[in-house]
Amino acid sequence: MREIIVPRSFPLEAEENLCDIVVGNAEKRPTHVAFRRQVPEGWQDVTSAEFLGEVVAAAKGLVALGVQAGDRVALMARTRYEWTLLDTAVWFAGAVTVPVYETSSAEQVRWILSDSGAVAIVVETAAHREIVGQLRPDLPGLREVLTIDDGAVPTLGELGAETADEVIHERRALATGESVATLIYTSGTTGRPKGCELTHANFIAGSRAAAVGFGDLVNDQASTLLFLPLAHVFARYIQAMCIVTGAAMAHTPSTATLLDDLDSFKPTFLLAVPRVFEKIYNGAEAKATASGRGKIFGRAAQVAIRYSQSLDAGGPGLGLRLQHALFDKLVYGKLRTATGGRLRGSVSGGAPLGKDLSHFFRGVGLPVLEGWGLTETTAPVSCNTLAHNKIGTVGRPLQGVGVRLGENDEIEVRGINVMRGYANNPQASADALHDGWFSTGDLGSIDDEGFVSITGRKKEIIVTANGKNVIPAVLEDGMRGHPLISQCIVVGDQKPYIAALITLDVEMLPIWLANRGKPAMDVAAAAQDPDVLAELQSAVDKANTLVSRAESVRKFHVLTTDFTEQSGHLTPKQSLKRQAILKDYAGELEKLYG
Repeated sequence: MREIIVPRSFPLEAEENLCDIVVGNAEKRPTHVAFRRQVPEGWQDVTSAEFLGEVVAAAKGLVALGVQAGDRVALMARTRYEWTLLDTAVWFAGAVTVPVYETSSAEQVRWILSDSGAVAIVVETAAHREIVGQLRPDLPGLREVLTIDDGAVPTLGELGAETADEVIHERRALATGESVATLIYTSGTTGRPKGCELTHANFIAGSRAAAVGFGDLVNDQASTLLFLPLAHVFARYIQAMCIVTGAAMAHTPSTATLLDDLDSFKPTFLLAVPRVFEKIYNGAEAKATASGRGKIFGRAAQVAIRYSQSLDAGGPGLGLRLQHALFDKLVYGKLRTATGGRLRGSVSGGAPLGKDLSHFFRGVGLPVLEGWGLTETTAPVSCNTLAHNKIGTVGRPLQGVGVRLGENDEIEVRGINVMRGYANNPQASADALHDGWFSTGDLGSIDDEGFVSITGRKKEIIVTANGKNVIPAVLEDGMRGHPLISQCIVVGDQKPYIAALITLDVEMLPIWLANRGKPAMDVAAAAQDPDVLAELQSAVDKANTLVSRAESVRKFHVLTTDFTEQSGHLTPKQSLKRQAILKDYAGELEKLYG
């Protein structure tokens, strides 16, 4: 199949904006719990009416500060309730939100604030404020800097005390569906980040498409705990989806406390990237091994995988059902309890999730549904659902979305979710958008049932000296699922064979060593330890089964430092900055081909 276009069955009014939905929620169901806010005592309910009141108060403060309709207001903070509150308040003031990752460097902050023309920014901490303060001479248009930890929200309430409600309701009514709601800057793996103009209609339509596609997984009785950074399009989409569908949303700023937060909040659905699910599995396996139950866990994992696979091949036989029932009591039930006990499904995006891992989670009763999208498509283009889940694909397109294969099988997208264009960059917009179709840069296929598969990135294809085209993501994703591996990059452009640079997971390394009776050692020592190297070789060998021999990794080198955002080797969404890595580790690469 080369093209599929899915019609929409839900309403989409031209004049409707996200503010209208917030107001409608408060009027129709004022006592409905829209958010649950984390406080020292636990989780505090915030009703639709209470949320609207807080939003209007903050919006009045923004207006009192001089924010005009159409102005850009930046937000730089971790995922927390105030992020969503202020984001919505910016819309009510008639302005446009510009998210900034709280981990961004000073140069990244400078570029985003300058290119967007932000007139104000709300930061989270004094350290963030200091970064912005140093940049003020380069940002003559930036008039206001507020700090959440210093009381930005109550300050806005005080500043806007004299502003009439009518002013805010006039401002919020200025936006239509086609008005820009936010400028989200791409991660910038190559070149400077570009600001994607995403509209109110992009978010509203995408949210309603999810409500239709996911059935009763996403509705006003559902709840989710958001821990992805709200500067990323995936989290912003989920935020909008909860507002549109009425699902209750809570925030937590770090995955370090995720299991405790899941246990106390008890969400019904989750959104995450594959690395989170890999860590959940690896952590459970390591814990079982440390308690002497490693063999039981390993057997349970194999049964879960086989059970899930059987669901796509006529169903499990009696023997497999009995084994599954036994391990459900011994292992699977405990995993479900550890995630709060109410989780019906999760959605994974950002990178491929290994098939075995997908089957494992479905087999234990915690299905992970893979989806795919980009910043330019307001997050999801396609996604598997509980009713229609083909593991190994990223699902069918959502309603109102069209997908086709262009030249060299590059995926192109059109429909309700595609951005208006890149801000201040007409040439880039013209290059990416053709007759309403957006060229994604991702390569893939569409099967006869309409399920989309992603095979790699157009710009990342490696061409070996022998002329073999290799898509590195297949191998990298295969290796990265191993507990010992934090990051890896596959190399070999214009070289005689494929090789890889691997970094070790500093959290899992000591657990892995202890479980095997080995003495503690630092990363530098582990990088040369024969047992560690043998284990990594097994991970490489397993990944190599996914490709032909000509595409397989022949050699690898273990680095003593990890790729991080701070080192300049990862983007905020944890994508590899390939050119920076190749430049900084040229010496190590030379040894691989010496």
